[in-house]
Amino acid sequence: MDVSNGDVPRGFPHQPAEEKAQLLQNSEYQERMVESTFLYLTLDLPTAPLYKDEKEQLIIPQVPLFSILAKFNGSTEKEYKTYKENFLKRFQLTRLPPYLIFCIKRFTKNNFFVEKNPTIVNFPITNVDLREYLSEEVQAAHAHTTYDLIANIVHDGKPSEGSYRIHVLHHGTGKWYELQDLQVTDILPQMITLSEAYIQIWKRREEDETNQQGA
Repeated sequence: MDVSNGDVPRGFPHQPAEEKAQLLQNSEYQERMVESTFLYLTLDLPTAPLYKDEKEQLIIPQVPLFSILAKFNGSTEKEYKTYKENFLKRFQLTRLPPYLIFCIKRFTKNNFFVEKNPTIVNFPITNVDLREYLSEEVQAAHAHTTYDLIANIVHDGKPSEGSYRIHVLHHGTGKWYELQDLQVTDILPQMITLSEAYIQIWKRREEDETNQQGA
């Protein structure tokens, strides 16, 4: 359940590769590796440029799940700013738990208001293999790295006025249900992927388990 964090303080995060290599020779810019446990994995959405089509209708951008999971591939860098300096961080998973929680970062807060990113995340609900996000030295210790979705929490509407729905897999039948307040209805697996997913729970597939979800 751990994630390794390659933390590199740099005053010039966008320097060319050659200049970065020179800076890394100085102790001030040496990489630091930290291993820490996690409760959930935060997935960052790209900035959502809402644009209009030829009929002047807004088009909602989309992004594949594996694109935002690339944050944990051990090589993708992201800049983090503090009031003193900037850091470039890289993340890589070192262990995989039986259950994984993804939190898709839809909300950003500034001094005045909260904004919501409406980008739709395209994801399969079964057979998501996270082996490539493990460090190479621990891949051999993980016989099972494939996950299936078992719950999907959706936020609809504006940040201050929105509502929540949840999609839940009934393990015994392999059917999906949508819950909102006291209402429970059937839902097709294909419809789940069209929602503004916010929090997801994934279950690791063991060797003796079969796929009952039909998708």
